[in-house]
Amino acid sequence: MRGLFMLMLVIWSSWGLADTLVWGKLRDGDLYLDTEREATLTLRWQPAWQADANDEQLYLLDGHGRLMHQIDVDASQTRGVRQFALGPGDGDHRLSVPGYSFRAWEVELPGYVQALYEPVKLHFNSEVGPGVQLYFRVVARQQASLAGKYHGGVNLLVATRLSDGRQVRLPLREHEQYWAFDSLPLPDSERDEIWRLDLGGQGKAAFWLDGTDNLFAMKVQHLRQVQLPPGQVELALGAARVGRTPELGVALPYTDPPEAVHPLLRELGLRAATYYSFVDVLPEQPGREIGYRRLYAEEFGLRTSVTLLAGTGRRAVLAADPQTLAGLAAWLADSALLGQGPHYLGFADEPNLNYPDYPSFARYFGRMLEALQGDPRAAQAGIRVVAPASSRWLDGPFRPGAARRRGVDWTQQLLAQYSDRIDALAWHEWMVRDLLATRRYRQSVAAAARLVGLDEHGRPRKALLLDQTNISSGAALSPYEQDSHFAALWWASVVINSSQDGLLELLSWFQAADEPDYPKGMLRMDESGSFQPKPVAQAQALIARHWLPQVQELVNDAFEVDALAMAGGERRAVLGVNKVGREQRVRLVGLPDDCRGLRLEGLGPEGPLASHAIDCTEGQGHFRVPGNTLFILYWEV
Repeated sequence: MRGLFMLMLVIWSSWGLADTLVWGKLRDGDLYLDTEREATLTLRWQPAWQADANDEQLYLLDGHGRLMHQIDVDASQTRGVRQFALGPGDGDHRLSVPGYSFRAWEVELPGYVQALYEPVKLHFNSEVGPGVQLYFRVVARQQASLAGKYHGGVNLLVATRLSDGRQVRLPLREHEQYWAFDSLPLPDSERDEIWRLDLGGQGKAAFWLDGTDNLFAMKVQHLRQVQLPPGQVELALGAARVGRTPELGVALPYTDPPEAVHPLLRELGLRAATYYSFVDVLPEQPGREIGYRRLYAEEFGLRTSVTLLAGTGRRAVLAADPQTLAGLAAWLADSALLGQGPHYLGFADEPNLNYPDYPSFARYFGRMLEALQGDPRAAQAGIRVVAPASSRWLDGPFRPGAARRRGVDWTQQLLAQYSDRIDALAWHEWMVRDLLATRRYRQSVAAAARLVGLDEHGRPRKALLLDQTNISSGAALSPYEQDSHFAALWWASVVINSSQDGLLELLSWFQAADEPDYPKGMLRMDESGSFQPKPVAQAQALIARHWLPQVQELVNDAFEVDALAMAGGERRAVLGVNKVGREQRVRLVGLPDDCRGLRLEGLGPEGPLASHAIDCTEGQGHFRVPGNTLFILYWEV
């Protein structure tokens, strides 16, 4: 019995029961499930890392992409089990385990349920025991590659072609840069081929396929194409104005931008800037920032700015010592010369991640607050105090003891001490890497608004600033995300979810251009040394061309499609994003009876979609959105 129990813990193997399969210790990926009769899905989880500091959501969708179950697990539920019914239907069910996950998820299914696993690329997707075997298919004449990355666990991938026993071996090496990985082309074939994949070693695993469907099965007979029938989307436009749209911004470098970059920055249509100011540089170079801060404001129309104090190299832990106080005074002098703000200022960068504890940061914050607000230039220049610029908001930062460091908790403590002297809340959101999970941005903004309360006009009593965000934090970056159309979809989805309730003042992508150690910009440098827009920049430019100042009421019944309605003067627009590969058939109601002049633009995996008119009669618009496409519908009233 003990042997059987141990076998149950080895993932991606059967329990020794012929009619049951267990996919286990999943951390980031999707299971596509097809069944011809009723079945029960059993979901178990256990802590992996910092589970007690992080809420999580999993999603179970039906064959048309409708949400069957949103599986909410709060931080206190480090372990648990739930069961869900599956039934036959049109298309594949999808169980999404969004990364980065802090729990290890085990999925038990009857053996007759055809299960395909799509792992995330580059990031580790699971933790495996020894001797794991999976199967995958390569269609005839596809140029496919097997790829993997060493994350300290699985160190070898061996693929064997079942038709003739031909074998390829891919050792996984440790790379200095996170985004580097190992890849090996698979031999061509004039027919469809089935391959067996053996994972060498155990622990964290990262493996995937390029050039073919990135799908793996435990049984050969489960290999197939995922069925994604078209989805149906109902959008209902209301008359009410919900609130204001945020200023969209980007983190800008600590220097004048090259003139060659100016046209690209203008095309992004940004309205906000986020900066670092180095307290050890400013006293030595008075007026250093005036030139580029004025350039951004006057030439590029950046109306709002947020500055975080740091040391050279973005050193995050500062003390209220003579050097830091001198840096604050120099920054204040520059800001006064630049004229009336608002100039938002944060005294530290992600203190809940970097400072030893909350009391240490609170002492520093209090001394800096006294120094700033004791200087009459602060009020004259329109300086507004930001707290605390935390790393993540409802969940903990990526470090030990994260449960005691949640951004919302540190912010609440600061407000208890200094509420009437704090003008805005700011936080940085990272590691929500799954497109379905971007709805958590809306929850984050709503929670911040609840913390400060709303005024008589329905506005948060303190400005809410999401002043840094990206798919991943630090240098834990994947080119499959940062350099691809995925980033365009992700940014559009984050913009929509963050803006949905009209509560956010500012939303800023981190950062403007790739840096050697942090290639996470909207712009990249090509081999000739020229800057070029990445897909996320193309998305931002499209959004900016149709960005309007007010959020209009919109009811959206879809899960795979996000949508935001906006109004400004006589203009109206609906920004949307289809986050999955299926086509979506959209019906928009609540349009003017005479709804001529509606036009649709889009950005798909292959580039921009041509602008065209849509069908509209009696206040109803009908149009189709291809898979993995963001779109803008706009008109005048």
